[in-house]
Amino acid sequence: MGIPFEALMPYGIMLTVRTSTIPFKPSATGTTILSTLQMFGITGAGLSGVRALQNGGKRARHSIDAWDRTALFGIDCDTVMDRDRRLTGFLRGQTDNPSAPLGFELNNPWRLEKRFL
Repeated sequence: MGIPFEALMPYGIMLTVRTSTIPFKPSATGTTILSTLQMFGITGAGLSGVRALQNGGKRARHSIDAWDRTALFGIDCDTVMDRDRRLTGFLRGQTDNPSAPLGFELNNPWRLEKRFL
């Protein structure tokens, strides 16, 4: 089982602070401010990069509208984004192919109950 990146972030922060404060002198207070800014900058850039990798190289989405997110039977499901995920493999992926791939006609997320007569 893999280790989530959030578990390794404190070690990255400590390493950043340690390497940026090596030439630290007790009288120089600007070095600690610079190291704190470096720490937040590197952490923010790392989190942004991980989110972009999880979205297929695109930036994270905010305020998804009602067309993309619909409530079906009390369960929140992202209808259009789920279709895109099933077509391309990415939640944010899009394709310009007008015909669906083979087997997609049977790949319906809605499950029907069997009728009994």
